[in-house]
Amino acid sequence: MLLMLRMCVAGRSRRARLLFRAQAASVLLGSFAACAAPVREAGIAVPPRPTTRPKPLGNPTEAKEAAAVLRPAQPGQGVVAFVGANLLLGTGRRILSGTLLIEDGRISAVGQDIAVPANALVIPAQGRYLSPGLIDTHSHMGVYARPEVAAHADGNEMTDPTTPYVFSEHAFWPQDPAIDNAIAGGVTTIQVLPGSGNVIGGRSTVLKLRSRREARAMRFPGAPFGLKMACGENPKRVYGEKGRQPMSRMGNIFKLRAAFFAAKTYADQQERYARKYRKWMEALEAAQHSQAEMTKEEPSAPPKDLGKETLAKVLRGQILVHIHCYRADEMLQMLSLADELGFRIASFHHATEAYKIADVLAERRVAASVWADWWGFKMEAYDSVEANAAIVATAGGMPVVHSDSPLGIQRLHQEAAKSLYAGRRLGLQLDEDEAIKWITYNPAVALGIDKYTGTLEVGKMGDVVLWDRNPLSIYAQADLVLIDGVVVHDRAVPRMTKSDFDVGTEVEILR
Repeated sequence: MLLMLRMCVAGRSRRARLLFRAQAASVLLGSFAACAAPVREAGIAVPPRPTTRPKPLGNPTEAKEAAAVLRPAQPGQGVVAFVGANLLLGTGRRILSGTLLIEDGRISAVGQDIAVPANALVIPAQGRYLSPGLIDTHSHMGVYARPEVAAHADGNEMTDPTTPYVFSEHAFWPQDPAIDNAIAGGVTTIQVLPGSGNVIGGRSTVLKLRSRREARAMRFPGAPFGLKMACGENPKRVYGEKGRQPMSRMGNIFKLRAAFFAAKTYADQQERYARKYRKWMEALEAAQHSQAEMTKEEPSAPPKDLGKETLAKVLRGQILVHIHCYRADEMLQMLSLADELGFRIASFHHATEAYKIADVLAERRVAASVWADWWGFKMEAYDSVEANAAIVATAGGMPVVHSDSPLGIQRLHQEAAKSLYAGRRLGLQLDEDEAIKWITYNPAVALGIDKYTGTLEVGKMGDVVLWDRNPLSIYAQADLVLIDGVVVHDRAVPRMTKSDFDVGTEVEILR
């Protein structure tokens, strides 16, 4: 028995040895177990006291829930060299007849007179254009999958006007045929959002469009989650028609404020529990050190609430806020509300009247994710103008051209071109490299992933598109699309149709 005790003590920390000696009497009195087994009292297994401090405020199931069953797609190996391309950097600049190297999935060199390694796969790109992979901040692919039937309508949980506890990732279908068509249009990254039927629609997720069998394995590494919110016509119409609150814009704001006030109370309770738990752990460690009896009872954690947990993370800045909002006055209302409640808005979506408050959006560094020319399909859209993005850019703001459509996502480059030339018709002095930012760098900033992608810079992910001509041309097509240095689309190779749902729909597909 003594030999066994010596073996158990060997190699342990000082604190662990003290704890072990305090338990030794119990072990000697009848709990004959291996070193790793728990102490037994009255025939019941009792786990040893925690010796490390847990992370406070976290959902105890969150780490397990976040883990993908499948491994994420691995970056490409080796070196890929694009030689002679016109490099659209996404920074507002370009390099003519330049070279770009991707090594093991990351951009390793950009510029002219770049030495190409002998082992590189060389892609002659003279006369063609290379851009960062396009990013769509507003997509419902996978949650409103093709074909558009009721069985595939999973983007709106319209059973309550505030549903921060739902998550678009839990409805995303990786086999949606629209995904391959988006890739063929040069899109490499999307934000998948819940719909706008609720004042708070739920969490969004940012995905890389490399084929995997589950959404979690497609997550963009390092991307924060988002929270979809909505103001204006949609939620008041959905619930007003049911005779429920909200049925007005006043009701929309009330439901939003009430949800965040409750979340603030919840966050405060969690913080108080965390402080009590830290003090209890300190007392436990002191008792273990002095071999005294621990008299203080472990504090009880308040019950978890998934919705309030999401909103508490918004208040801490861990989840980014994206708001479906059309009218200028309502966007100002949301900015005021964010100041009151203590969160920051990453982007207004659709924002058809962003041009009316372009100076405010620029000052607050809030992105405006807009269409090029959607107009008049409901009252909120009647004051839309085609130069919306261009006016926001001229004011020093951050316009983003988004799709909100499985068809529009196939031609984001054309949508950016339309926005650019609408601004030029107004006399705004904007160049093509500014418009490229609207579908590359600016959306990366809005999604919190600009340190990983959105520009052709050394160290960024190898997400690139080789265009057969200037991508702002209506005739432009993507010859090659690479994600993490891996080819995911090659126009020279006939595409394999992955889904029967695509059969007979070629007229809708951008080839």
